[in-house]
Amino acid sequence: MRTLFGGRSPLRSLLLCTLFLSLWPGVGLARVPAQTVEDRLAQLEARVNATSSINSGDNAWLLVSSALVLMMTAPGLVLFYGGLVRQKNVLATMMHSLVLMGLVSLLWVVFGYSVAFGDGNAFFGNPIQHFLLRGVGGTPNADYAPTVPAQTFMLFQMMFAIITPALISGAIAERMKFSAYLVFTALWVSLVYFPLAHMVWGKDGFFNWALGGTVPVLDFAGGTVVHISSGISALVCALVLGRRLGYPREPMPPHNVVLSLIGTGLLWVGWFGFNAGSAVNAGKLATSAFAATHFSASAAALSWALCEWLQKGKPSVLGAASGMVAGLATITPASGFVSIPGALLIGLSAGAVCYSAVTRLKSRFGYDDSLDVFGVHGVGSMLGMLMLGFLANVTVNDQIGTTCKINGQIVSLAGGSAQFLNQLMGVAFTLAFAGGATYVLLKIVNATVGLRVSEEQETLGLDLSQHGESAYND
Repeated sequence: MRTLFGGRSPLRSLLLCTLFLSLWPGVGLARVPAQTVEDRLAQLEARVNATSSINSGDNAWLLVSSALVLMMTAPGLVLFYGGLVRQKNVLATMMHSLVLMGLVSLLWVVFGYSVAFGDGNAFFGNPIQHFLLRGVGGTPNADYAPTVPAQTFMLFQMMFAIITPALISGAIAERMKFSAYLVFTALWVSLVYFPLAHMVWGKDGFFNWALGGTVPVLDFAGGTVVHISSGISALVCALVLGRRLGYPREPMPPHNVVLSLIGTGLLWVGWFGFNAGSAVNAGKLATSAFAATHFSASAAALSWALCEWLQKGKPSVLGAASGMVAGLATITPASGFVSIPGALLIGLSAGAVCYSAVTRLKSRFGYDDSLDVFGVHGVGSMLGMLMLGFLANVTVNDQIGTTCKINGQIVSLAGGSAQFLNQLMGVAFTLAFAGGATYVLLKIVNATVGLRVSEEQETLGLDLSQHGESAYND
């Protein structure tokens, strides 16, 4: 072989042999339109190199993480939110999360992935570049995940797009029309989530610290894109829709805390895929993010319970569960950038701050955020984003010290006042963009299909009035 092909490498010699045989008379490939030998050799080499760059361990981990993140929506969020509402609204609340698994997936296939991760400008990608996922297959995308098929990365990111608007549904529970919810969510995902994902994670996105962004904002797994955007949007929804009938005069306790606790456990487990999966490989960064996620949630659950114990004399089970979710939401943007002591500090702060937001802030302004989406997810992730500005550690993630370039110069994004300002700009922009867009979209939906059910339908319950069925047959 070495004599026949002049000392070429074994791989190149094998490819040339393949070409020689394919061009031999009688072989079907000879009927392909004429190409030069070098052109065909280059194509074969590209295919072999693409296949060899896939790491089976990374691919397996990201596929498992995709399944874990989907589990966060159903059954995780389905049970968590479903148990927190009154009995007459259980199915309607569960449906809010369940239906998005279909709706958002469809939008993602048609244009969502293109807007979020296609080539474009600093604010959104080309919506037709990957129309119906054209070009998203087994070959890795070197910009986003060089060791897994592009299709695997696409699936993982789709699960984030599904759960984000599902979080908002907690603020509008028990009073929004199902038709209005569908229209609003389709518009919100298309005009808020997809562009924001591009800005933070997409190539040349305005806030992308690693791929040519203008303002380098650190957001490992969705502090801005997922939690702050959904949190502020939830608050705007609650204010525009108004309070539930009888709130706050009438007690509206959860109808089944056990369901919520089961959902809480599923959220905790699924969140490891959410955060550790965002490393997009099965290396040490995934392990670090996994550990930070767990310890922050643990610290926040204890912190919330202690605050409740001191104020009310008893720590509630639901309070500990809420603290855990707050710790997970708060560590999400920081999980791949902070040490374990940093994660513990973030978790302890999250429990206390989010508890105060859910009790004092909500009471002070009187808004009816039914399931405390803003107080837990919005306030929590704002806290995590800002604390990350001081706690980002190059020993945890060395890329933040060597990757970001501004005016051609390497800039370290390690914790300090400069990075805190970057984080603050990212938070402020997300609040203004998502909050403002949500307000406009709600007004459009209200003017077309109407936002809120009638008083009679609300009294009857959304299970019967919107879906014609009941969760429990008494």
